[in-house]
Amino acid sequence: MTLTFMAVHAHPDDEASSTGGLLRVLADQGVRTVLVTCTNGEYGDAPGGVKPGDDGHDADEVAALREGELDAAVAILGVSRLVRLGYRDSGMMGWPQNDDPRSFWSSDVAEAAARLAAVMAEERPQVVVTYNEVGFYGHPDHIQAHRITLAAIASLDYEPTLYFNAIPSSVMKIYEARWAEEEKRRRAEDEAKGIVREPDPADEAEGIDMATPDEEIAVTVDVSSAADAKFDALAAHHSQIGDSFWIRQGREEFRRTSGREWFVRARNPLGLSGAAQDIFVGYR
Repeated sequence: MTLTFMAVHAHPDDEASSTGGLLRVLADQGVRTVLVTCTNGEYGDAPGGVKPGDDGHDADEVAALREGELDAAVAILGVSRLVRLGYRDSGMMGWPQNDDPRSFWSSDVAEAAARLAAVMAEERPQVVVTYNEVGFYGHPDHIQAHRITLAAIASLDYEPTLYFNAIPSSVMKIYEARWAEEEKRRRAEDEAKGIVREPDPADEAEGIDMATPDEEIAVTVDVSSAADAKFDALAAHHSQIGDSFWIRQGREEFRRTSGREWFVRARNPLGLSGAAQDIFVGYR
């Protein structure tokens, strides 16, 4: 039996940050890996860190830049097939871009799900990964990816095992301490240059608990063998991640801190129970 894995992500770079290690590990095991990227990422940063709405930010130029970055990351991760649904980035929750009729957030769920289901019907993945109902941190495109994935699966003539990416509570505490230290450092650097920085849009996710209780984690995958590939895939998304805490910590520290990825089981046609280390548990 050919094993096939599908990841449904919202933007270029999401595949590297939450499933980069898994994609590379599975590819090395001979598993067919399919990546579906729902948007073009128009409302990421432009070169130089220029934010959407600021002078010098051209959404279409950003999309073109991110297209090349995604191609590079996919090659590093050994992805067998990349499918771009081609929706326009919706921006953060509450941004005016949410209302653009071309945006993913404004797209018809049934129509988008049918497009995704067509790919699923071709590939027949046994295992699918996407985000939970709050899109992990409240981003509208992540929430929409969740919605269309569930709707697509419901339309199939079989049921794959569905997982949501997750971070255990015990690990999230460590991450939050790192993020706080990184934010403190960046603000100090900006203040030294006389720069007053606006709050990060991710702060809009305040009130959303991004952590998952440790006991709810169904699969913990050892991706230490793919740490270098994941680092390189993140670095390939230079326009968005080049100055991130992942890259700034350096390759050696990244190897030490990024050796696992975690998943919660959301659809369980095999009736699996207990914690596992293989996302294809029950299939091999």
